Amino acid sequence: MVCIITVNFKIPDNVDLDDKDNKDRNYWYFYILLTRKNIQGFQKKLTQSVKQEGNMDKNSIVVITGANSGIGKATSIELARTGAHIIMACRSKERGEEALQDVRDLSGNNSVELMICDLGSLKSIRDFCSGFKKKYKQLDVLINNAGVILPGYHQTADGFELQFGVNHLGHFFLTNELMDVLIASAPARVINVASGAHKSGKIYFEDINLEKKYKFWRAYSQSKLANILFTYELAERLKGTGVTANCFHPGAVATRMGINRDTGFGTFITRLLKPFFQTSKQGAETAIYLATSNDIEGVTGKYFYKKRPVQSSKSSYDRATAKKLWELSEKMVDQEGLS
Repeated sequence: MVCIITVNFKIPDNVDLDDKDNKDRNYWYFYILLTRKNIQGFQKKLTQSVKQEGNMDKNSIVVITGANSGIGKATSIELARTGAHIIMACRSKERGEEALQDVRDLSGNNSVELMICDLGSLKSIRDFCSGFKKKYKQLDVLINNAGVILPGYHQTADGFELQFGVNHLGHFFLTNELMDVLIASAPARVINVASGAHKSGKIYFEDINLEKKYKFWRAYSQSKLANILFTYELAERLKGTGVTANCFHPGAVATRMGINRDTGFGTFITRLLKPFFQTSKQGAETAIYLATSNDIEGVTGKYFYKKRPVQSSKSSYDRATAKKLWELSEKMVDQEGLS
């Protein structure tokens, strides 16, 4: 059995968030807005490991991209405790190696390895998939959890708007590159990490990279809606293969997603709000449930929150939009010569 999880919120190294005062203020306003329900309804932090259940054991292979911090790292630790072989696919070799040792130590499982994968680079994704397929012929669970949210207009290595490129296109390309292994390993699972921010999202087909009217919250919510549309369309396309596709909202989690790794911008406010956020372990609960539980065997095309299926936004169920997004996404990655 094989599982892949992707989690990595990236702040580009060349970003100076102090250039424009209003930009910083608006960024954090949106960041706090996304977590207001958690602040209003403070939750007691968990002090014990997430209870493991289901069908993962030493014969399972788990690949987690962006697993060096936050939900990805927490998920890596808990799934490693099942005895599964964990492959941590991370953008940064340095941070990945540090997290790798932590996961091994905290889980008591030395069957954990690091592979480099930058969801903002189609070449890096292809290289990762090629390397994975050379070593492994089995893939049972793919969890796409990498993401980025930040103010200012930025592009991926391939020229896509950063948040759409990483949060959606990176996952779209990764999943399709690994689809042959997933199908060959059925029953298998694809799990995408979405967000409640999708409810304010819209797919701007006429300006998909938001070059005309960019706003970072517009870019982020578009990418999160794309995650859900992708999940539902994928579930339809995979019917009869034995591979399921589901997504979930982890809630507001105290991760380093809003901190600039070079300048440290955002550290103070993140610490200030931390008591009102979920821990990474709490945020990882639904990911672990969807990856391991026998309760959802055969369940597909659902949106989960706190380990329960819930309704996503009305627009996320628009099949025509989902199909159009899929076709556009195919063209966008094909245009880079990576079809």
